[in-house]
Amino acid sequence: MLIHVDTSVLVDAFTGARRSLPRLRAVTAKGHVVSFSAIVLYEWLRGPRTDAEREAVDAFFEVDLMPVFGRREAARAADLYGRVKGARQRQADLAIATCAIELGASLWTLNRSDFEDIPGLALVPE
Repeated sequence: MLIHVDTSVLVDAFTGARRSLPRLRAVTAKGHVVSFSAIVLYEWLRGPRTDAEREAVDAFFEVDLMPVFGRREAARAADLYGRVKGARQRQADLAIATCAIELGASLWTLNRSDFEDIPGLALVPE
């Protein structure tokens, strides 16, 4: 399975108590491919993050191979913007969801309510 992670998972897995890190390791050990978009990387890097936290994410993921937010993704996100409630406050979430949809990936987020109403988006089961 291809899994696209939301910023909430990166924060939970690589900062503080690192609660999501064991599950993230288990998912990858089962052979699932886990990635995130440049939008998620932007949200992650704007921090605040320590050097050690940034290095841990870089070591865990192949960040040079991340999905981009290009023309196709922009068009789909713009379409979604007109179809969901509260889109103005959810622009980054719509972009993140669009990247997952375009990849055919399921989105893993700790903020399910931010994504549950997005048409065509599959969420990783809790």
